[in-house]
Amino acid sequence: MPSTRPLQLTPSQREVLDGKVRSRGGRADDARRAKAILLLADGESYESIQEALGCNSGYVVRWRRRFEEAGLAGLFARHRGRRRSVLTPRGQARILEATRRKPADGSTHWTTRKLAEHLGIPHMRVHRTWANAGLKPHRVERYMASDDPDFETKATDIIGLYLNPPQHAAVFCVDEKSQIQALDRLDPVLPFSPGRAERHGFEYYRHGTLSLLAALEVGSGKVMGQTVGSHTSAEFVAFLEEIVGSQPKGKEIHIILDNLSTHKTQLVRDFLARNPNVHLHYTPTYSSWLNQVEIWFSKIERDVVARGVFTSVDDLARKLLRYIDRYNRKPRRIKWSYSDVSRRITPAAAESTGTLH
Repeated sequence: MPSTRPLQLTPSQREVLDGKVRSRGGRADDARRAKAILLLADGESYESIQEALGCNSGYVVRWRRRFEEAGLAGLFARHRGRRRSVLTPRGQARILEATRRKPADGSTHWTTRKLAEHLGIPHMRVHRTWANAGLKPHRVERYMASDDPDFETKATDIIGLYLNPPQHAAVFCVDEKSQIQALDRLDPVLPFSPGRAERHGFEYYRHGTLSLLAALEVGSGKVMGQTVGSHTSAEFVAFLEEIVGSQPKGKEIHIILDNLSTHKTQLVRDFLARNPNVHLHYTPTYSSWLNQVEIWFSKIERDVVARGVFTSVDDLARKLLRYIDRYNRKPRRIKWSYSDVSRRITPAAAESTGTLH
């Protein structure tokens, strides 16, 4: 029969055991054993100790006996534990080579556990190898390479306008954000609160769509905007006339834009004939990243459109134009920089980034 008398602890022993129980950085099994000894010293019954610690009577009897035999030294576990796993260069090479091959089960990429099971090794060994090599098989990045034979010439021309614009000239980046939906929620939006994100209902009304024509002035960061029901060449030319009207008469104006068909019609050619001071610079094909207004479009998408609630197309137009008006009170220029200035601009390796500063 196990002894039922309370254990006798010295003040120093109790202090050490209390420290193990309260420790936030110690091992959980050490704290559990220390708590069992303290409860025995307080005269608690075996049943109450088993309930408090979630253990059986054998656990309590074993650690009481070891404490009585060796004191605090008897509370150390006698199991030596598993031999430490060593990540050798040869083992890493084996993991990396297997990672580059597709899984045989038809999935597109490996997970740490799936590859570990395939190789018969612990999954943390795969995790450490991937971390050391900077591998993230679950992630994928997309790219678009331009097939424009004049890519370098056009890109150099446009980036030159950003970095070294002509004196006494205005440079605008023009594009349209088309098919913006005026979505209204069927259910009320529940505002965010501590520990809870803002919540939108799943269902919504579609009130229609509109397009936003925008011109970003490179020198100041200010934006001219106009909403239209559908983007046609006539509306585009009317917007170009508005840009010209915002500048002093005869001032040189350079406009950067993409290759959309509405930007190259006879109406546009007639406009250029009437305004010889306006020069259009077309971006290479599949190179919208060269147009700085695209960066600003991503900003208005995040700030207004993505989570917006619009009761009508007119409401959508009003909120877009109000945002532009507020934005122009403190405009911010887009600073254009290369990730590596020593590299040439080529269709296969065009790595430039624009950020709002």
